Amino acid sequence: MTTDVLDTAVLKTELRLFRREPGALFWMLVFPTLLLVILGCVPSFREADPSYGGLRPVDAYVPVAVLLGLTVGGLQGMPQVLTGYRERGILRRMSATPVRPAALLSAQMVLCGGAALLSALLALTVGRLVYGVRLPEQPLGYLLALLLAMLATLSLGALLSALSRTTKMAGAAGSAALFPAMFCAGVWLPVQAMPDLLADIVGWTPFGAAAQALNEAAAGDWPGWSHLAVLVAWTVVLTSAAARRFRWE
Repeated sequence: MTTDVLDTAVLKTELRLFRREPGALFWMLVFPTLLLVILGCVPSFREADPSYGGLRPVDAYVPVAVLLGLTVGGLQGMPQVLTGYRERGILRRMSATPVRPAALLSAQMVLCGGAALLSALLALTVGRLVYGVRLPEQPLGYLLALLLAMLATLSLGALLSALSRTTKMAGAAGSAALFPAMFCAGVWLPVQAMPDLLADIVGWTPFGAAAQALNEAAAGDWPGWSHLAVLVAWTVVLTSAAARRFRWE
């Protein structure tokens, strides 16, 4: 069998296993949109607010919901799966077969990235149909910002996988990274409502830069090149660190 056929078989196997994890699917696919729906039920969230630049809070929380599924999958889902495979010796046994262990890493990144894109589509659809949130007025810029955010998040997940020796360590590291990431993405306070100094600081993080880039694209502007550059820089740095530290055994 060719390498491409084997890689495809690994991807199909991982997809079957992924679908058997209802908890992971809920937090990655359903929870971000559910949070948006709950917040949208609050009457004040459906009224324009000057602190949000004239937007309704529910409008500002759509990009947050888009990033939330990506953040949960990259920081909580993928590291525990890959660390579990290493801990149980699955990767070591794969090294004695024609299947490349790297195919497993690629499959996990494809699955988490695909789930994040589905979660984003669900949040955008529900926001539009239920609360009348406008769709991104700069769709190409929005998609570019989302893809770069996905790469940066998966790179961070790969680094957590490389640094964690056990699944318990991976879970703890993922949780430790998740809450600051959620704050920077604007879960508790959207970036538009942050004080200028705090927004500037958050903008240097991958999640803060992604949130600001998505907000700009949603409003019809091309995402700021500085925000896109921050995402690219984080992706390069995190990927390099993960490649140096990652061990299959």
